[in-house]
Amino acid sequence: MAYRKFKADQLFDGHHLHGKDKVLITDDSGRVQSIVPVSEAGDNVQSFSGFLSPGLINCHCHLELSHLKNVIPPHTGLIEFLCSVVTKRDFPREVIDQEIINAEKEMYDNGIVAVGDIGNTADTADVKSKSKIRWQNFVEVLSFTDEKADENIKHYQQVATTLEQKLLPRSPNGQTSNIKHRTSLVPHAPYSISPKTFKLINELTKDMVISIHNQEHPAEDVLYKTGGGEYLKLFKIFGINGSPFPVTGLSSIRSVLSHFNNGQTIFLIHNTFMPEEDVVFAKEYAETNGLKLIWCLCINANLYIENKVPPVEMLMKHGCPIVLGTDSYSSNWQLSITKEIQSLKNKFPSLSLETILQWATSSGAKALQWDDELGSFEKGKKPGVVVTDSKFETSKRIG
Repeated sequence: MAYRKFKADQLFDGHHLHGKDKVLITDDSGRVQSIVPVSEAGDNVQSFSGFLSPGLINCHCHLELSHLKNVIPPHTGLIEFLCSVVTKRDFPREVIDQEIINAEKEMYDNGIVAVGDIGNTADTADVKSKSKIRWQNFVEVLSFTDEKADENIKHYQQVATTLEQKLLPRSPNGQTSNIKHRTSLVPHAPYSISPKTFKLINELTKDMVISIHNQEHPAEDVLYKTGGGEYLKLFKIFGINGSPFPVTGLSSIRSVLSHFNNGQTIFLIHNTFMPEEDVVFAKEYAETNGLKLIWCLCINANLYIENKVPPVEMLMKHGCPIVLGTDSYSSNWQLSITKEIQSLKNKFPSLSLETILQWATSSGAKALQWDDELGSFEKGKKPGVVVTDSKFETSKRIG
């Protein structure tokens, strides 16, 4: 059997950092054999500057919005941003397709091996069918009223079916491939899903991995507490006057999490304005009702839209499982988990590098339920091998 051997200034195995005295050994296919001291590695060791790590996990992206790169300016605030996405996302088909191709290649080249990808359409199906990245397709439902709930669910089920059929695990020669993909319906956000639609999604996602955008803006809580606020501007674009949702007097997460009780793993995305009491509530509700919650941070998107950062230290204080995402090119300067690591290091200098790297690798793989193959350099796994410069400016796949 032929082997490949890698070493760098530091080696991160998915859980712990090691110094430059360690060598990663894989077979030619990239399957991990061992990590050994340099003195035991023998000849033909490839040396790199920076960090070696397993392939990076991007738990939140919108690949289908890649054509919106540089279209929406930074720091508009969330409400204006959402209005822009709704009104500016229609481009010529060939432009949309090409930018999806470019973005998928960018993520693959910079070492991303699995993506939790949001989509309202099946626009990404062709690219994903040829991709070497694993895809958890989150088919994102928008359904503002109970009256349209059944119709809307049926539409998004058709989108999911298209993705599933395109992403059947086949290799180029038509034989079964070991590249795994998964598809589930997910609610977009508390401000875009009616109670009946939540109920239907809960019924259709038993034991599945799903996601929901959570508390990106204070107006989300205002909407449920009072029925008013800045989201009314967004609703008008859809021809809706006033809030279509029940006034609960509670925060958005307290108002909608109770719709789920079917064993789901739920990614809470962004959480930029999530107060501590809601974190406590959410964790207690999940434990009581058989759910698993994952907090997904997309710090560069938060900086791009609101110039705010999520409450990272508070989430850590409460033991919240944390993973990383890039969000989309409509709300980020690049699709790079390495740049997300860099921003977290810059904004939260007290965080250990080991912790952030765990979020980017093993934690993401575990949350997406692909840690049998991805996320760490453990014997028999095939997680990919990535080298990142010491300043976390760039990363590239090398194995």
